[in-house]
Amino acid sequence: MSQQLISHNHDLARLLKDGYEVSIEYGHLILRNIPYVNKSRQICKGILISTLDLSGDKTNRPNTHVVMFSGDYPCDTEGKPLEKIRHQSSTMMVGEIFVNHSFSSKPQSGYVDYHEKMTTYATLLSSHAEAIDPSETARTGRIIEASDDSPFTYIDNASSRAGITSIAQKLKRNSVAIIGLGGTGSYILDFVTKTPVKQIHLYDADTFEQHNAFRTPGAASIEQLSARPSKVEYLASTYKLMHRGIVPHNIAIEPNNVELLRNHEFVFICIDNNAAKRPIIQALEQFNIPFIDVGMGLQVVDGFLIGALRTTTSTPQHRDHVHMRSRIPLASNDEGDNPYAQNIQIAELNALNACYAVIRWKKYWKFYKDTEQEHHSIFTLDGNHLLNEDVA
Repeated sequence: MSQQLISHNHDLARLLKDGYEVSIEYGHLILRNIPYVNKSRQICKGILISTLDLSGDKTNRPNTHVVMFSGDYPCDTEGKPLEKIRHQSSTMMVGEIFVNHSFSSKPQSGYVDYHEKMTTYATLLSSHAEAIDPSETARTGRIIEASDDSPFTYIDNASSRAGITSIAQKLKRNSVAIIGLGGTGSYILDFVTKTPVKQIHLYDADTFEQHNAFRTPGAASIEQLSARPSKVEYLASTYKLMHRGIVPHNIAIEPNNVELLRNHEFVFICIDNNAAKRPIIQALEQFNIPFIDVGMGLQVVDGFLIGALRTTTSTPQHRDHVHMRSRIPLASNDEGDNPYAQNIQIAELNALNACYAVIRWKKYWKFYKDTEQEHHSIFTLDGNHLLNEDVA
């Protein structure tokens, strides 16, 4: 992907043609082996790193003039720090690269493209090294292949622009499963697709019907509905446009196939058949796999819908609450008295239920700070209350 992106953009291709060691990694533009002088007047090699603003596979004008640097603070030929470009010094990570400093050198009208931006900084640093040793150059002519094994079909420059690439890498899990791709499950898929999970397995045996379109992200066409695809195939074809690792399974998880769940790192249970959950939960506990079960209970009262959304987390470190406090309903349920089962249009509640589940999942992997560590939460619709219980 790195070399394709470089070849498709004139400014990046010029960097490569000029002999710079260019790569695209973790949504950033990288220039390696930039010679510079340290405070001891020694010639060292550093790495210049820039966020990358893209529209699809095309670069935009740089959205910031600041560049990051991996190495000691650069100096002139006398060993005096280059104060004119000093921005800030702090340690952070871009993928596997330690960032030590950032520089600020802004032309009056900004940089027109990434070639101008990166060559400006490369020259500012390397010119002092070349003054000491004329053979030193940043234009080595070596081509660097990106080490980024991103599951995305295009680069995640949202994380790089926000400066949270190293935090986002905490979500670089091998395999996540979603059981049930109805309203809430499909929104969980939408959110998890935006993370660097390598594979997202979908389990559901149902057909994607017209009523599903009204509580699923996006907009299905009449032609797609007429074809009556399975839920998993419809959703996989949609989200494969963004994520390479969507794996559809047009089956329901039952006692005879729960073994399919053994190798997942995390599982979302999003089915409204309570009795079908029991063998799934038993298997996940046996396999030592963390999971989140979501639920929604709604009633019609005086012409209004009222109800609650539930998010229950079970981890190898904290499971007792699921059974001792009966946090997940496992008895057979009568769908005739459940307005939700009648396919009412409540996409916003499905999305909200998915939000709570995915936020909890991200807390488990330490993406978000988790001070409460609740493993069971209830959101009540009419009072807008959120109750957290079962603290680990």
